Amino acid sequence: MASTMNPDIDLWFQNTLVTVRVSEAHGQDSLSVLEHRAPQGDSPPLHVHHSEDEVFVILEGEFRMMVDGKVHPLGPGAILIAPKGLPHTFQIDSPAGGRFLTITAKGDFERFVRAMARPAERPELPEFVREPSAEAVRLLTATAARYGIEFVGPPLP
Repeated sequence: MASTMNPDIDLWFQNTLVTVRVSEAHGQDSLSVLEHRAPQGDSPPLHVHHSEDEVFVILEGEFRMMVDGKVHPLGPGAILIAPKGLPHTFQIDSPAGGRFLTITAKGDFERFVRAMARPAERPELPEFVREPSAEAVRLLTATAARYGIEFVGPPLP
């Protein structure tokens, strides 16, 4: 059976399946819309985007999002902005995982995702990695820095 995955838009990024819905390369303002599917418990390290705001639109699932030290419980239909310069992270609490959009301008976040991702082999989540290796963390940190993203703390517990 042939795969319906498109290696240019369907990506495995960390523990998520990302579909590039609008690429920063296609518009004059470098607007980017990425759709993420993520498993329960997924939580990126606390981080700061230095070059662009990040808007989250929750499509499915229950999330806890922390922006500048304040935790926001969010469910389907919720929208939250993480302004550039403010530390933020999230955790997906629902057993079935979650699905959400990230919307950014300037293209840095999309280029970071593309730099760290690999083409998705199937329309499913990649194998969940709870504790990445020290080398994987170093690579992620260095790559993030190239795109104006700084890790400043751990994921949500």
